Amino acid sequence: MRKFFFRKTMLFLWIVLLCSNSIFSQNNRKQLEKQKEAIQKELKEINALLFKNKKQKASTFTDIENINYKIQRKQEVIKLTNRQINLLNIEIEKNKNQQVDLSKRLKEVKAAYKEMILRSYKSKSGKNKLMFVLSSESFFQAFKRTQYIKQYAAFRRNQANKILTISDELKLTNDELTERKKLKETLLTNNRLTQKSLEKEKNQANEIAFKLKSQEKKYKKNILAKQKESLKIDKQIDKLIREAIAASNKTKTKTKTKSNSFNLTPEAIALAKNFELNKGKLPWPVSRGVVIQRFGTQPHPVVKTAKIKSNGIVIATEKSAKVKTVFKGQVLSVLKFRGSNPTILIQHGNYITAYKNLSKVFVSKGDVLESEQAIGEVFTNKTNSQSTIQFSIFKKTTPLNPLFWILKM
Repeated sequence: MRKFFFRKTMLFLWIVLLCSNSIFSQNNRKQLEKQKEAIQKELKEINALLFKNKKQKASTFTDIENINYKIQRKQEVIKLTNRQINLLNIEIEKNKNQQVDLSKRLKEVKAAYKEMILRSYKSKSGKNKLMFVLSSESFFQAFKRTQYIKQYAAFRRNQANKILTISDELKLTNDELTERKKLKETLLTNNRLTQKSLEKEKNQANEIAFKLKSQEKKYKKNILAKQKESLKIDKQIDKLIREAIAASNKTKTKTKTKSNSFNLTPEAIALAKNFELNKGKLPWPVSRGVVIQRFGTQPHPVVKTAKIKSNGIVIATEKSAKVKTVFKGQVLSVLKFRGSNPTILIQHGNYITAYKNLSKVFVSKGDVLESEQAIGEVFTNKTNSQSTIQFSIFKKTTPLNPLFWILKM
């Protein structure tokens, strides 16, 4: 029983040591796997929302944009998988070193144990031990010799247990090495398949671009026109927010005071605080969607020389999808420009959320709304059948990155 307990204790200590050395690497691999799973879900949404019934329609530059969204995500998957493989290589190398070290230790302990057994065999009779004690010159020497025999027997048992413990450790190391090698091979296979589909999509994008080469100049003009229209709406939003700030700072005598902040009621201050507390937890403005344009200045997905400046994110969603407010608040304005689709601004204390590119509007200026209340319907482009909404968040007049505020879908 004591042998069993000793062996199990030593094995447990070895496992703890082994785990502490590799736990950081394993946690990193799990985190990378979660990121990959999120991107793979996003790829499914891209296929469902952007490539539905595309076989029935002629190729357009929008198709190249959509393919590029897939290419970007797949490149991210490949990068994450490569990082997983690199971590596995480090773990495999550690396993191999442990394997060599344990095999060497096991060999040395077995050799020492074998030598000990041979010596014991040569003097195996109980008489030899008895004579060794009886031939003592004094009682103290006899006592010391008895203790030596006991210690020698205990040392033999310990050596036997050590052989069993090291054997268990070696088996554990070998099993982990085999498991990690299999996982590495799986990741390499998946990476090859992803790379293959990536090359296919790159070729597809190039083929469409070649067919549409004659329309390239017109396409670039459209990009600039869209950017110009977007900036026009952004300027109007900025103007409306500033006017609202000025209006909130009017005194009883109706004179305006200069201020860059809203003069808020206690209720509005509490609302703004609650909005801040929900950073990273706000719902999406649509039930289903995928981000196809991010916040900030970035190169155009097709015309790399063209820069896009966005004070929000563009979300592709389903046709006729309902647009919902992400937090309770009050409708600050409903913007309608000639040649562009409606935009709704909702105030949440010091914060404003903007919902652009709507086909239908269900609310009016001054309406008080609850969180996730439907405020309109997303617009669907008849040319490319794409349904998108641009969503923005402002703190006073400063645009914020919405991806830091909404839940990871």
